[in-house]
Amino acid sequence: MVRSVFSFCLASFLAFTVRAEVVDIDTGELARLRAAGVPVIDIRTAGEWRDSGIVEGSKLITYVDDRGRIDQPAWLAKVQEVAKRNQPVIVICRSGNRTKAASQFLSEQAGYQSVYNVKGGLSAWVNEGRPVAPVVSALVNCPANTRC
Repeated sequence: MVRSVFSFCLASFLAFTVRAEVVDIDTGELARLRAAGVPVIDIRTAGEWRDSGIVEGSKLITYVDDRGRIDQPAWLAKVQEVAKRNQPVIVICRSGNRTKAASQFLSEQAGYQSVYNVKGGLSAWVNEGRPVAPVVSALVNCPANTRC
């Protein structure tokens, strides 16, 4: 009986500690984590990247396309090329709304342990006067008519 209770408690503890959590961060924390080498995944569309630029060094992987479609398996495969499940990852969009869904997917369904969601997204980054890079060089590696 004691062994059963102990096993149940241990299993419950491990399930609780292994479960990942999405952490909302501000732009200051984004800058700090980025400087520490945590990859930033910009999930906006190519048109958005061109219009407003990107946080320098961001990996450009669209989550919701221009028609409102989401291909989670294809998107996840591209994310896994940037960061493995046991590595932290930062997700950013224009305002922080799309990243809520993408971050929850990474955490709850894809098994990522450390997912950071940028509150206010790129808009907050720009409003604070932080630098953006043009997207031209980043799109060179994106073949025409494909989702990057």
